[in-house]
Amino acid sequence: MNNYNNKKFIDDDEPYFDFDSFKKMVINDYKLAKISRETSILGRKEVLNGRAKFGIFGDGKEIPQLAMAKVFKNGDYRSGYYRDQTFMMAIGVLTVKSFFSQLYAHSDLEAEPVSSGRMMPSHFGTRFLNKNGNWKNLIQQKNSSADISSTAAQMPRLLGLAQASKIYKELKNLKETHKMFSHNGNEVAFGTIGNASISEGLFWETLNAASVLQIPIILSIWDDEYGISVPNKYQFSKQNISDLLYGFHRSKKEKGIEIIRVHGYNYIDLTKTYFKADKIARKEHVPVIIHVTNLTQPQGHSTSSSHERYKSKERLEWEMNNDGIKKFRDWILNFRFEINQKNYCKIANVGFLDQIDTEAKEYVKNEKEKAWKAFQRPIYKIKNEVLSILDQIQNNHSEEKWIKKYVKKYIKELHNMTKNYPTKKSVFRIVRKLLYFVSEGKSDTKDCLIEWVRKKYHEEQENYSSHLYSISEKASARITEVFPVYNDDYKVDGRIVLRENFDKLLELHPDLLIFGEDVGKIGDVNQGLEGLQKKYGKIRVFDTGIRESTILGQGIGLAMRGLRPIVEIQYIDYILYALQIMSDDLACLQYRTKGGQKAPVIIRTRGHRLEGIWHSGSPMGGIINYLRGILVLVPRNMVKAAGFYNTLLYGDDPALVVECLNGYRIKEKLPKNLGLFRTPIGIVEKTRTGEDITIITYGSTWRIVSEAAEELSKINIDSEIIDIQSLLPFDLQKDIVKSLQKTNRLLIIDEDVPGGASAYILQKILEEQNGYYYLDSPPVTITAKEHRPPYGSDGDYFSKPSVENIVEKVLKIMNDS
Repeated sequence: MNNYNNKKFIDDDEPYFDFDSFKKMVINDYKLAKISRETSILGRKEVLNGRAKFGIFGDGKEIPQLAMAKVFKNGDYRSGYYRDQTFMMAIGVLTVKSFFSQLYAHSDLEAEPVSSGRMMPSHFGTRFLNKNGNWKNLIQQKNSSADISSTAAQMPRLLGLAQASKIYKELKNLKETHKMFSHNGNEVAFGTIGNASISEGLFWETLNAASVLQIPIILSIWDDEYGISVPNKYQFSKQNISDLLYGFHRSKKEKGIEIIRVHGYNYIDLTKTYFKADKIARKEHVPVIIHVTNLTQPQGHSTSSSHERYKSKERLEWEMNNDGIKKFRDWILNFRFEINQKNYCKIANVGFLDQIDTEAKEYVKNEKEKAWKAFQRPIYKIKNEVLSILDQIQNNHSEEKWIKKYVKKYIKELHNMTKNYPTKKSVFRIVRKLLYFVSEGKSDTKDCLIEWVRKKYHEEQENYSSHLYSISEKASARITEVFPVYNDDYKVDGRIVLRENFDKLLELHPDLLIFGEDVGKIGDVNQGLEGLQKKYGKIRVFDTGIRESTILGQGIGLAMRGLRPIVEIQYIDYILYALQIMSDDLACLQYRTKGGQKAPVIIRTRGHRLEGIWHSGSPMGGIINYLRGILVLVPRNMVKAAGFYNTLLYGDDPALVVECLNGYRIKEKLPKNLGLFRTPIGIVEKTRTGEDITIITYGSTWRIVSEAAEELSKINIDSEIIDIQSLLPFDLQKDIVKSLQKTNRLLIIDEDVPGGASAYILQKILEEQNGYYYLDSPPVTITAKEHRPPYGSDGDYFSKPSVENIVEKVLKIMNDS
């Protein structure tokens, strides 16, 4: 029995509750816990009865999430785990109806505002952007970055979301210009993760970085002792997560992380714990881990597995007896508030809680049905439109053979769809199948059907495929070129061009941050940032540890909060460390939220033409296919690279810029309009005009091609050279095919592996631009060998395209045609 005889129900300092307020809070929390639990139960049933494809739910985690929601304020951010439905309901950004709309994959953004049916169930997020792709006022709302299925992938961006508060607190000059993003750095980033996911390297990398950075994070570990079917003893060392983490614990002598362990069914202790954690994180900017133990998973991991298959009878019985809501209910019934020695108050009796249980079940059932009807409505609308057209065809041409043979059959199929659960797909399959067979008949009505399919199919594709890139007025493809202006022919090393341009950008953009390994004190390994930390300070130009995934994560989180980060991944092969986060999070962020969120982070790296197995490669084929949704830019020199950075900071798309590793000491002219000239994105550049053959290339290989073209000119072969400049997007103006109309021959030079970026380039030119119409001979590619380049100049010569390779291949093309 719990006896309380003072008014400090939760915390010794704050907040203070009178009994009536306390009672109201507890009852409301119990109602919401029951609503969330009924949502999980009915959600699973909807999957098993065929209405939905897959289900994963937050049952068993309700009570700690209610506690966490109490300290989550406007302007705060969540980077979470797909079990947080109760929390999202508690902060008022998720309804039962919208939960089921996501479960059914409703493509209406009003019905399902998280992702318009694109993300899997229980993957949550809020809308950071308005319908035009511009930022909303994010300190006036509670914010959740869009969830990711890949375990622990939500961790890296948590760093940036939290670090932004520290930066806003320290950069006072941003107080007015960025007041939509922060209130003096008072925001906390809340992370959640399951117990098994702490086995992932991303968790440890993030934890280590958070401890070093000392930033306001509250990370909750929901511990139900299993990761799908695998118990904790196989997931990590030691029996207890918080014991395992103890080396990070802060002390009086050393900075670190505050670590708190609390039972997941103890309502009062949980609430006290979150108030304590909030005070530490928000006021001291110290990261806090809350290890929430003794949680259960009443329905197992998801609808794809039954936990009865892998949990013992004893464990299942324990989970039933220690269910968080059951424990919460027992606590409510046993609660006593002493007025005096003879009198006390209770929160609720059994009958009252039973009524709440009944009402919660009925409420969820009703909201589920509303969501289902709303989901079905546009499907039936499409079906009825088709039936109307088919009825016209049948009425107008009833005696024609093709009507009798096909139309009646498919009208019947459409009517029979109501016996199952119709989908848009099922309607379109029937109609398109019908059109296969009706070519023998001609009518205006049939043409109407063909036009309906064309138009409606396009509309539906937009529902499911739009917003891969920015749609705002700052979309990079909309930014026009500004040419560099030169005073004279004075030349400097390429690195000086970059350094002077970055200097100007830091001056022009007070929210620009540049960071990575060796970026701060020494100004990056090639001194492209030399002296800039000293000039602009350690907040804006700074070093990080060797941890690529979380360097990128910092960039994502900072960009989500309105800052403009340039993150440096030192060499192109180190991109592989961060590739999963780049692909699963950054590349699909705008797409999976249907334009609801963006993170215009710029990733700076270097690669291309240099000797050696590591650092020097050009794995562009892999990069461009993993990173659709991120601009991939491949400048041939540092003036072009600087122009890309200028363009990107004016725009709002995320991008990867691959600088030429052997270009930092090559002399280039220094523009006088630093920070202002812009390299256009998606526009190729013709760097040599010719009549005989079109040679396509990019990056460092451009210099090899240019040298080969000079050799070819000596034997009267006139080459036209086109520098692609950007692989994503590719040749938006279709200038390459214009060159082919003149030369009728195509050679692609690429130092990626065979079938890498060269295959992508060929597909774009031949298929999308219809370039094959203008070729008098087969298109040819020259690539590197299938392996990475060996060390030394001889190894480079025999494994990558050379001047002689190009000349010989052009001669063969000319002779064969």
